[in-house]
Amino acid sequence: MDTLLDKRKFYIDGQWVDPARANDLEVVDPSNEEAVAVISLGGQEDTDAAVAAAKAAFPAWSRTSPTERLGYVEKILEIYERRAGDMAWAISHEMGAPQDMSLAAQVGAGRGHIKNFIKAFKEFEFIRPLGDHAPTTMVAWEPIGVVGLITPWNWPMNQVTLKVIPALLAGDTVVLKPSEIAPLSSMVFAEYLDEAGLPKGVFNLVNGDGAGVGTQLSTHEDVEMISFTGSTRAGIAISKAAADTLKKVVLELGGKGANIVFADADDKAVIRGAQHCFNNSGQSCNAPTRMLVERSAYDRAVETAAKVAEETSVATAHQSGNHIGPVVSKQQWDKIQGLIQAGIDEGARLAAGGPGLPEGVNRGYFVRPTVFADVRNDMTIAQQEIFGPVLSIIPFDDEEQAVAIANDTPYGLTNYVQTQDGAKRNRVARQLRAGMIEMNGESRGAGSAFGGVKMSGRAREGGVMGLEEFMDSKFISGWDRDAG
Repeated sequence: MDTLLDKRKFYIDGQWVDPARANDLEVVDPSNEEAVAVISLGGQEDTDAAVAAAKAAFPAWSRTSPTERLGYVEKILEIYERRAGDMAWAISHEMGAPQDMSLAAQVGAGRGHIKNFIKAFKEFEFIRPLGDHAPTTMVAWEPIGVVGLITPWNWPMNQVTLKVIPALLAGDTVVLKPSEIAPLSSMVFAEYLDEAGLPKGVFNLVNGDGAGVGTQLSTHEDVEMISFTGSTRAGIAISKAAADTLKKVVLELGGKGANIVFADADDKAVIRGAQHCFNNSGQSCNAPTRMLVERSAYDRAVETAAKVAEETSVATAHQSGNHIGPVVSKQQWDKIQGLIQAGIDEGARLAAGGPGLPEGVNRGYFVRPTVFADVRNDMTIAQQEIFGPVLSIIPFDDEEQAVAIANDTPYGLTNYVQTQDGAKRNRVARQLRAGMIEMNGESRGAGSAFGGVKMSGRAREGGVMGLEEFMDSKFISGWDRDAG
């Protein structure tokens, strides 16, 4: 691109404004390593202005009727669908999702969340009786206040919609800090909200990095809640930063998903698991990156997964087709290469892929789809979140050992089970320590909450629970049911 997009402004108090001080950062297209836009990194004055706008807007916004808030979100959905192409372009250029995948999956994820929140919200009771035993004790769900939202680069609209939409529906006012690596999609999203006519100050966007705006939001005395999605390391730092103000902190962090493949699994189980691992170039916290295979089916599974890796094409995000794109940055590429090398050095068997750029590629942050066999669960590649298209395959002998290996991780986000034995499926699912279990390739139903346990954080995003995350509950006795 000959001319960089100028995206230096922030969205504060209903308008696009210049930063208090210039602090430029280039947004790099990972497909070609060329800058595509320039943004500003915000400072304390910018954060303070956004929080002040949100605080001033909160009293009036929190008193709006649920019907009025729903109307705004339905308008946002209409604009989101109409301008889907603009959003897909931004995501492809900022983080490298191939254009077809960007439109269908990346943009589609946000669309799906908005629709699911609308459905859940229409059925939500803001004031409800505690129970038949206490008919005059009521549970009231009320907005928290100003919420700071910090979102990642890997599934930008998935995470932005999981936070902004329920916050708005709940009656909160918002300051969003998207990833400084991939901010363009969130700036397009801000345009949607502006067009929808939200009252000024209800939604604000300030670009910045974690050490700057992220910390400023986390420590700000006028921010009542922080909702963060990203690395476990950063989540720990945010928790510590937020402790002095005792704000609510909701964290959706990393994962190291185990995919348990029993010998009686369906024929497509290994193919499905490997493809899921490589999807989005492996940049998904819920990716099934550890494939645990029953020993009698192990050799065949390794062979199948290696074939999937070899058949997974890698190409620029700017062409049509069913391929994976680059990883998001040079920093991520270097980290992944180091972990692939660690797998080799620690004795895992390289069944497909390996270090370096794919054949025929000389620029862009592309990673070869890689499969390691004969992995031990204490190896680096089995314990650390790689966030690249790298699959580790581990053999097991029986159900008890499979569960033990799956749970032997600091993470607990999503695990997967593949078996035709229904009783075994159910039994294993209850023993796995994770916030989500997906079995036999069946996606969780619309409105399911997304979140984990242990070092994956304990957020519950999406559906009714995702609405409740952005509200406080109040318990009231002596309620006059006749007075309304």
